Amino acid sequence: MINITSTEIMDKKMLLNGKWISRDEFMEIRDPQDGKLVGMVPLANLDDVEIALDAAVRGSERARSMPIHQRISILRKAAEELENRVEEFAQVIALEGIKTIREARKEVVRCVETLRISSEEARRIKGETIPFDQSPGSENKVGYYMREPVGIILAITPFNDPLNLVAHKIGPAIAGGNAIILKPHEETPLCALMLAEILVNAGLPEGVLQVITGIGSEIGEKLVTDSRVRMVSFTGGRLTGEKIIKMAGLKKVSMELGSNAPTIIMNDADLDLAVPSCVSGAFWAAGQNCLHVQRLLVHNDIYELFKKRFISLSSRYQVGDKLDENTDMGPLINEEAAKRVEQSVNEALSNGAKLLMGGTRNGNFYAPTLIEDVPNNVSLTYEEIYGPVTIIESFMHVEDAINRANSVDYGLQAAIFTRNLETAFKGMADLNVGAVMINESTDYRIDAMPFGGTKGSGLGREGVSFTLMEMTEPKVACFNIKSI
Repeated sequence: MINITSTEIMDKKMLLNGKWISRDEFMEIRDPQDGKLVGMVPLANLDDVEIALDAAVRGSERARSMPIHQRISILRKAAEELENRVEEFAQVIALEGIKTIREARKEVVRCVETLRISSEEARRIKGETIPFDQSPGSENKVGYYMREPVGIILAITPFNDPLNLVAHKIGPAIAGGNAIILKPHEETPLCALMLAEILVNAGLPEGVLQVITGIGSEIGEKLVTDSRVRMVSFTGGRLTGEKIIKMAGLKKVSMELGSNAPTIIMNDADLDLAVPSCVSGAFWAAGQNCLHVQRLLVHNDIYELFKKRFISLSSRYQVGDKLDENTDMGPLINEEAAKRVEQSVNEALSNGAKLLMGGTRNGNFYAPTLIEDVPNNVSLTYEEIYGPVTIIESFMHVEDAINRANSVDYGLQAAIFTRNLETAFKGMADLNVGAVMINESTDYRIDAMPFGGTKGSGLGREGVSFTLMEMTEPKVACFNIKSI
């Protein structure tokens, strides 16, 4: 049991072929807040990749033959154990990553729900009968289709949700009868390994799950390109996602690649709802969230009022120790990320943008920041910032706001705050994104909804039942009853 006052170093092993494996070489996991050593995990090499792939082949056969009631039981037991260890897991998430302890608790609770939904969806893998006699000459044919597992799935997960996004890949994979190789982010692998321990203890057969810890640039290509891997499920940066697609070859891919999320605030919006929703969406997890409120498009009639209230609420945000219950926002994942955010803000300011609040870096911490008058030719306008920075601009007509919202090459989620139903439906129809939130922040998501985007935001959909469709394939059975 981890305790926030403890100096215990977590020494974790990776899971290969049903065994917990250590190596002479290891990676240090350090708290991005202060650099303190949190844990150590093995540094996998290419031989370990081959072990994982060989084991996954055998594990795939075991997974495929697992009856559905067994898959349900394993996932339910895992959810129950995790629910009993919420505080322990939350502390690990906060220690190794970027979330405050309050944010981390919410992630663990969501992960419990993700596992439970996965167990429920396992019983809903259904097919349908096919009316073959719709085609002349097929009057004596009857049949159906069913769904079968893809086989071996490679899951590559990010640092910002190091537990729940792991569950979003492992849960549906198990529910669908697949084997899965998990490559967690090298900076936040500890809670992923803890979740794997829970699943093994819940009865997951040997080889169905491999968790390999290492550097993506060293072991990633072999994992992605191997023909035994039949699907790659990746959540992370767009450039890495595009490299994976080029390397993967003829296999299924699922890509969640980020966003530059716009929020439209109409002049009839309920500001008591809109302001706190947007502040939370802007600075949750220090803006290291693909659903981060990056662009605020505010109607000119209420622009100054909204801006004043946004700054007033944001200025009360407490930035600091993640394990302090009063802290609202923690650090960025590393100094490189913090400097990248600083550089993007400075680029905008040097090109004429106006700083309204924040704009300062202290080590890996970056202050909640709001900027206006940002020109269209700087990266803040069209790229994902992945930090606690939001730009604000005014508009007069909703058509103009929608056009600006659609102007970037991302389309994950958007939001519109309005009391007018016609305006809401217009936003829903015309915003080119995977989801439109009406009177809710762009960072709203439940784990059962289809989640994914258009354009540079990726391919496919997550959300347990939708992931399960990606991780299974239809197979047709056709009988010629004339010869039976």
